[in-house]
Amino acid sequence: MGYAQVRSVALSGVVGEVIVVEADVAPGLPSLVVSGLPDAALSEARDRIRAAVHNSGGSWPQQRITVNLLPAHLRKHGSGFDAAMALAVLAAGAGLPIGRLADAVVLGELGLDGTVRPVRGVLPAVLAASRAGVGAAVVPLANVAEARLVPGVEVRAADSLGRIIGYLHGTEHLLDPAPGTSVPEPPPLDLADVLGQERGRRVIELAAAGRHHVAMFGPPGAGKTMLAHRLPGILPPLGDEEAIEATALHSVAGTLPPGSGLIRRPPLQSPHHTASVAALVGGGSGLARPGAISLAHNGVLFLDECAEFQPGALDALRQPLEEGRIRLRRASGETVYPARMQLVMAANPCPCARLPHLCQCPSVVRRRYLGRLSGPLMDRVDLQVDLDPVRSAALVDTEVVEPSEVVAKRVAEARGIAAERWKPWAKANAEAPGHVVRQHRMRLPRPVLRPLVQAVDRGRMSARGFERCVRVAWTMADLDGRAAPDAGDVAEALQMRSRSSR
Repeated sequence: MGYAQVRSVALSGVVGEVIVVEADVAPGLPSLVVSGLPDAALSEARDRIRAAVHNSGGSWPQQRITVNLLPAHLRKHGSGFDAAMALAVLAAGAGLPIGRLADAVVLGELGLDGTVRPVRGVLPAVLAASRAGVGAAVVPLANVAEARLVPGVEVRAADSLGRIIGYLHGTEHLLDPAPGTSVPEPPPLDLADVLGQERGRRVIELAAAGRHHVAMFGPPGAGKTMLAHRLPGILPPLGDEEAIEATALHSVAGTLPPGSGLIRRPPLQSPHHTASVAALVGGGSGLARPGAISLAHNGVLFLDECAEFQPGALDALRQPLEEGRIRLRRASGETVYPARMQLVMAANPCPCARLPHLCQCPSVVRRRYLGRLSGPLMDRVDLQVDLDPVRSAALVDTEVVEPSEVVAKRVAEARGIAAERWKPWAKANAEAPGHVVRQHRMRLPRPVLRPLVQAVDRGRMSARGFERCVRVAWTMADLDGRAAPDAGDVAEALQMRSRSSR
């Protein structure tokens, strides 16, 4: 008869909380009861950990065992508590000394043969342990590189439950593998590949410099997809905090490659047009998993053939575009994932997708096709332009085109100017709060704003559109190195919101 406790970490989205796995062994019929709001995976752990203990040479207590996960009001998901539960049971019923785990959390799923298998979300779990003052973590061997991304925590790896038991008895050592060489990321796609599409290049550069959302319309072959896939290559690399956020989301989703480091390049997500609402914004039974909008956090969400998406799936993006996060409510509670990304949409002008002089679609069909993009969604898109077909001269004649490296330098300089201007409210023009844009120091003169004022008065533009055009004008001024936008910037911003830049 005895009592013991081992610490682990529970995740709710990408937010972790250190929990206490406590075990009590008392006289009675042999049984194992798990309490503390466990899900199905945790309820099934009783069979996994019993077999793992037997196959690791341990002695399973033949008494009444109660395992509780504190705090009991917090729902626990997944199989990452297996190793902690097994150690707590052995300490309570078999006298396993666990003093060496006093300042550590234990993560890992157990196989029936006692192997410690990798789990999702190790990075945010170890990060939560570090913020709670825990100094060490025992993780599966396959997760050790991910766990070491958190500074200030001593990370040790285990490949089996038997190794952990031997470590606690002082007969074995936990694994401390040398850092492996991470697989280098492939070089980003270069804007120099895009020929004869100056308008599209201008739009993508504006989007990168100001974090503006973009919608491009044009016939097949106009370069819409090429431009969208080259946007991450001209965006600034992610800072430490942004990289940890992006990497944690991919860790929770299980899409982080083994042995990879922090995600430094802005991620690009490009879901197929048949994607469901749950695939875009996240979902699933029990713990809602992050969707494409969260996996694109601090990066780009590209919706190619956006008019083919389900209208309900597209409209589900409206709230996250405003708030920068997505709230997923389920019967078991609410999960919040960050979702601050740049939306890039591309669509053909009509269902037949032929060149303008060959299109035979009636006007009503063309309107109905693009009408799948709702007004409230498009009102949140700063740049909306039509792209013309590429001329043959651009493909045949030798043309010097700026590479991504040159454009990225201008973008970085413009971002720095904007970050200094809007400090501490925002880091980019598109994120500047409306009340700050309208305040006396930043307010543009009325003559400069005349085109926007006329558009609002005539009912052609909403108040949201007015502010978004002003932000785009600031981005134009930043790229040109001017202190403030002029009337030409405002007029161009209005044109680029009206699906024309002619």
